[in-house]
Amino acid sequence: MHVPVLLQEVLEMLDPRPGDFMIDGTVDGGGHAAAVLDAIGSKGRFLGLDLDEAMLADCKTRIAPREGVTLLVGNYADLPEILVWERMGKANGLLLDLGFSSEQIAHSGRGFSFSEASRNEPLLMTYDDSRVPVRDILKTISEKDLADVLFNLGGERGSRRIAKAIIERRHKKGGIMTSGDLAETVRSALPKSYEHGRIDPATRTFQALRIMANGELENLQKVLDSLDDILVPGGRVAIISFHSLEDRIVKQAFREKVKESKLELLVKKPVVATRKEIAENPRSRSAKLRGGKLL
Repeated sequence: MHVPVLLQEVLEMLDPRPGDFMIDGTVDGGGHAAAVLDAIGSKGRFLGLDLDEAMLADCKTRIAPREGVTLLVGNYADLPEILVWERMGKANGLLLDLGFSSEQIAHSGRGFSFSEASRNEPLLMTYDDSRVPVRDILKTISEKDLADVLFNLGGERGSRRIAKAIIERRHKKGGIMTSGDLAETVRSALPKSYEHGRIDPATRTFQALRIMANGELENLQKVLDSLDDILVPGGRVAIISFHSLEDRIVKQAFREKVKESKLELLVKKPVVATRKEIAENPRSRSAKLRGGKLL
């Protein structure tokens, strides 16, 4: 089961109480959701969203159905419209865990992983079918634009080498159609001593292309701009990020809202995992939790 990151810290930040209406915009396997549901009790209401239909179905098997609990396939960036459509009103709390579940990587069939076991998966890298798959993006994107994506969204210093290799590959060998095709192309473009063997050479390229294909940074900015339409005054938001770009967007958005007297910071610096949690759940190592309270 997907282990929820910073669970106790999230509960302290959101402070869910009996009868509250809480939203988990990235409900995933339901780890955080189960704890929130315990806190709000039978009279509370809960809305859980996830773009990944398979993950949502899995969540439904773990959260016992009851009155007041709604689980929907949807994008958290569309929360204002979803709340109106579902006639739910504004919430007392919002949680976004921007991390990428290991279950999504291992069992998606959508090409998220560069592992040998996933090498024949189609290179989609999208959470749902509404977005253009990566294999199609790579057929038309220019070498310069691709290099910029890899550098800006993945921090890939070998971005130009990789972009050149991908463009060359798309004109031969049947192009880049599977996750294995992409991983092989990236690895061949980089030196054997890449990062001194600390990470697979394909790591940053896969990350950058996934973020681009799903509009992840745009979605995050959109929901941050819409907090007034999602939360009641006094409502709390907690966001867990795993990528420096995501954390920077959250930090800057919160800072602007504080200047406008629309938000009170719940923590001055991001909350990070303890050594004990990192030892038990290595995924938590790069997690940063920020929170705010609407004024």
